[in-house]
Amino acid sequence: MSAVATMSARSHLSMAIAIMGLLYFIIGFFTWINGPLITFVQLAFELDEVNAFLVLMVFYLSYFFLALPAAWVLKWTGMKKGLALSLAVMAVGAMLFGEFSTQRWYPGALSGLFVIGGGLALLQTAVNPYVSILGPIDSAAQRIALMGICNKTAGILAPLLLGTLVLHGIGDLATQVEAADLATRAQLLDTFAAKIHAPYLAMAGLLMLVAAGVLFSPLPELKPAEANAESGAETGADGDAPRTRRSIFQFPHLWLGVLCLFTYVGAEVMAGDAIGTYGQALDLPLDRTKFFTSFTLFAMLLGYLAGLVLIPRFISQERYLSVSAVLGIAFTTGAFFTGGYLSVGFVAALGFANAMMWPAIFPMAIRGLGRSTETGSALLVMGIAGGAIIPQAFAVFKQHFDFQLVFLLLMLPCYLYILFYARSGHRVGMGGRR
Repeated sequence: MSAVATMSARSHLSMAIAIMGLLYFIIGFFTWINGPLITFVQLAFELDEVNAFLVLMVFYLSYFFLALPAAWVLKWTGMKKGLALSLAVMAVGAMLFGEFSTQRWYPGALSGLFVIGGGLALLQTAVNPYVSILGPIDSAAQRIALMGICNKTAGILAPLLLGTLVLHGIGDLATQVEAADLATRAQLLDTFAAKIHAPYLAMAGLLMLVAAGVLFSPLPELKPAEANAESGAETGADGDAPRTRRSIFQFPHLWLGVLCLFTYVGAEVMAGDAIGTYGQALDLPLDRTKFFTSFTLFAMLLGYLAGLVLIPRFISQERYLSVSAVLGIAFTTGAFFTGGYLSVGFVAALGFANAMMWPAIFPMAIRGLGRSTETGSALLVMGIAGGAIIPQAFAVFKQHFDFQLVFLLLMLPCYLYILFYARSGHRVGMGGRR
């Protein structure tokens, strides 16, 4: 290959990585803004905790219902058009959420979040396998870690932005609302809810601009079925002729991976989005708990930086996943046996433990899927529904039992299963190949 051709190939690869980094930033921003949104809707719509946690339930369930349709859409549209479409869908959802929140109609606001989640399901179904197969699958965790830095940087900024523009002075406002008569109460809440409209309208506009940019970008098309096919061929019974598995049900390591992502996302959302509610249960001030999500995301950012340095140079992605699961068990236990800001600190530290889990689990689960890669990726994205079920269980059970005990009993099984998948689950059905 000539020097000019080599430079051109590197330029296109750099462009692809830059575009993917921007898309991961967008995913992070709209995912991690949900934590402070729980605080927002609880006051704006006068909700109890269980109903406020419907923010997470609706958002993450959209992945479950729309991930497989997203895979079908991508086969029809191709990569670039599919990515542009996903951003346009998110823009529509952002407009709906801003408008219905201003009107203080909760079902409408939830529908906006569901549409945003639908756009993200399409986006995630495309970008995760794309980044995984840009290079060798064994080093995919390192590439996804780079994307994760973009994702978690956005996750740090999102709560700070919402906290500054919308939730500023929320502690004093909550006190005023509690003491006000009905008419004054409605006026205060209407004014508060209206503060969300302009930020979400601006987000919708930016999403449309990025959609247009992606559509007309030189982003190369990759064929997952071809790039990920090598390890999908097995030696036949006679030891000579290769045979290819034709059904998605012939890949048990994938299905175990779907459950692993379910438990991981549930644990991640508990540490990131539910940390504010956890802090409030410890009687910490509302004006401080609104920023707690950013602490978790900062810890995750540190975890990604560690992963970039260590994987695969010093440790394999499988071994690092085991270490991460053990850290998750240790930090969860620490949160249970402590109180106050120290307990919150252990919950935030879970961000470090969680950071490299997605980058490790996703490529391990799609290894060798061949032409089933797109469907397998969609099934894995469906596993994101763990972010709906596990936090909602926390919101419900903490009404009846000690919230720290509930947190422990929900989180420990998640990390124990992740440890199993890291140690042996990812090799089930792979014939001993790594």
